[in-house]
This record gives sequence, structure tokens and C-alpha cells, in this order.
Amino acid sequence: MVVQERARRAARPPAGLRPARASVLRGTVQVFGELLITAGIILLLFVAWQLWWTNVESDARQSAVIKEFAQELGSAAPSEPAPVTGTQAEPVDYGEPVVGTAPGHAGTIGIMYIPRFGANYTRPIVQGTTHDVLDTLGLGHYPTTAMPGAVGNFAVAGHRQTHGAVLDNIHTLVPGDKIYVQTKDGYYVYVFRNNQIVMPSQTNVLEPVPTRPGATPTESYLTMTSCNPRFGAEERIIAYAMLDSWRPASAGPPAEIAAQVAAAVGGS
Repeated sequence: MVVQERARRAARPPAGLRPARASVLRGTVQVFGELLITAGIILLLFVAWQLWWTNVESDARQSAVIKEFAQELGSAAPSEPAPVTGTQAEPVDYGEPVVGTAPGHAGTIGIMYIPRFGANYTRPIVQGTTHDVLDTLGLGHYPTTAMPGAVGNFAVAGHRQTHGAVLDNIHTLVPGDKIYVQTKDGYYVYVFRNNQIVMPSQTNVLEPVPTRPGATPTESYLTMTSCNPRFGAEERIIAYAMLDSWRPASAGPPAEIAAQVAAAVGGS
């Protein structure tokens, strides 16, 4: 019995080592917990940067682009809402739409107004769909697609939740909503028709006749593309519209957006 007791005591670690081992364990758990807290804070800051600060920066840059565009318009930018020169009952026929020439990369094509998105919705349309355009300058025009007013497919892309969130409310459009595009040549009025959810690989939405490769266009389309769902990018939401009418810059803006135009470019 005495021999066995001595063996048990010999096998037992010194009493002073057990608290030390427990202290090391507590310290490890504490460090790990602090690392998790730090990672959480960094993640929250990243989300705040993505959902707030990128929008602040992009809004400021897009406002500058609109001012630059207004300066290029010169006297064509009205300081007051233009008088209505036609009514819905007697629309004015301005002939075939004037189709402008596409600018170089990151050059400004015009401005888009979508009343459904709010009275202050005024976004520049810029040539290109690379990150330097979409992350800063606004709506990006797919260079291989038509220009505003042309027969074919005028297609643009934009972010939903970040970098200005230019198409954040694309899902709220309803058939009949009007979408206005202003260029130095005039104003093009498109009417929303429908939307579609597709996979990112379905690029035939950019065809001259959307989703119909090889078809010859006879009408003028506007196609807007963005990520879907709102906080993801697994899919794409596509909004289709058709050209309804146009008017030259000399005729002034359509009455429905005259105040928006004046606010956007009239005082610049």
C-alpha cells in the first residue's frame, strides 16, 4: 500500500503546475475572443464602407459629371422649365430621332431621369462598363450596343446597393413607367415593358433584339442590367423598355421632367 501511494504521488504533477496550465488556457481563450471581436469590427467597417461611404463618394462624383455635362450643353440647358409645345392629345412629331456618336471610354453620353425612382433621381450615363466607370461615374453604357434613339438595343448597367446605387430600385418599375434620357441632341422617352431575372452568363439580353441572337431590330430598346438580389450578385435583373418618343434639345425637356432638368443642369 505504501509503495502504491508513493507511485500515485510521483505520477501526479506538482500542484504549482496546474494553475499555470489553466492560466495559459484562459489567456489563449481571451486572445482568441479578442481576435473574433476585432474581426467583427473590421467586417462591420467594411460593410459600412460598402453600403454608405462608396455611395457618398459616387454621388459626389456623379454630381460633378452632371455639372460638366451641363457646361458642355451651354445655352441648350434651360434655366427655367420649357413651355409645353404639345399635348398628349396632339403630340408634336419631330421626325426620326437624332442618334449621337458614342464618346470615348468614360465619356459622358447624357443623363437619365426615372420619376418612379423619385423626383431627385438624376444619373449620368457614361461610356463603358468597367469598374472605373460603374464604381464611380454612374450608369455605364455597353459599348457594343446602340446609342439612345437608335434602332436596336441601348443597354446600360449599374450597381444596386453600392457605388451610388444607381439602379437600387429597378425592381419597383411597373409597365408604363417612363424613363427619360437626355443627350446634347435631345430627349428620348422610353416606356418600361417588363423585367427578367437571368444568370450572369446570359449575355443575349444585350443583343440588338434582346434575347434573340441574329434577329434584325426594327424598334428601339432600352435595356438596364443590375445585380440580383439586392444584396447579392448570384443573378442579374434585366429591365426592358421601348422608345416611345423623342424631342430635340431646342424644344426643351418634356413637361414631366422639366423641373428635374432645371434642377440638374439649369443652374450649373
